[in-house]
Amino acid sequence: MILSELLNHYEADKRIQGFSPNTLRAYALQLKMLVSDLGDVDISGVTLNLLKEYLAKQSDRLKPSSLGHRIRFVRSLFNFAYEETYLSSNPSIKLREPKMEKRVPKFLMEEDVIHLKISCQTLRERALLEFLYCTGCRIGEVEKLNIEDLNWENCCSAIVNGKGAKQREVYFTTECKVWLKKYLDSREDSCKALFVTDNSPVKRMAIPTLRWALKRLASRGAVAANVYPHRFRHTYACQLLDNGAPLEFIQGMLGHEKASTTQIYAQLRGERRRELYRRFF
Repeated sequence: MILSELLNHYEADKRIQGFSPNTLRAYALQLKMLVSDLGDVDISGVTLNLLKEYLAKQSDRLKPSSLGHRIRFVRSLFNFAYEETYLSSNPSIKLREPKMEKRVPKFLMEEDVIHLKISCQTLRERALLEFLYCTGCRIGEVEKLNIEDLNWENCCSAIVNGKGAKQREVYFTTECKVWLKKYLDSREDSCKALFVTDNSPVKRMAIPTLRWALKRLASRGAVAANVYPHRFRHTYACQLLDNGAPLEFIQGMLGHEKASTTQIYAQLRGERRRELYRRFF
């Protein structure tokens, strides 16, 4: 069996498991790069040393975190081949991920958020900004949201589809509710998506379009900080920490499977104090 054939089997397996189209596209891209370097070789000829040579080349241009993603993909691919008996042994089993420094997540200061709110020129901009800020959702979760996923009663909430097709409930503020309703009331389309494009035909806003909308807003507001969707997620976690929320609660609200993923936010307390000191002393 050659590498490209293995991908077809691997992709079909992950599709059955419910992996998202974005994840499947990322896997396809990873294999394309693997085939480009190794050639579309017979998988029985792939050895540990061959994989190490491939990854060593990649390490020259990739950050440790990106290289770690590449290694996890390679391990997953060949573990699948071994479990499905396409291989008699797994050449990737001894691959180790690079050691990575734990980076403190970057967050927005309160005045940055205020500048962004003031700079909003459309109802969609304000609704998107409020939703990202008060829910901590991943941008992929926001992209997939439909209007019917919102619950306007009591604690306003939404059901989002997170990583691994896992659903969770997130909550939004009364202020966010007001702007969402204004935005939805202004729409004349029948698209079921929560956030849609301005141009006809109206369709769901894709992730690149959502990112661009935020970049344009940040530029208009002359916000010095680098504004991107995941930074709102970090800011959300920081706000919860400042208000005394325990890490276990934050883990659930962010939809983290592992507590260790949430643990990095504990560093935000000290980083936030340092940031405030730098700004005001």
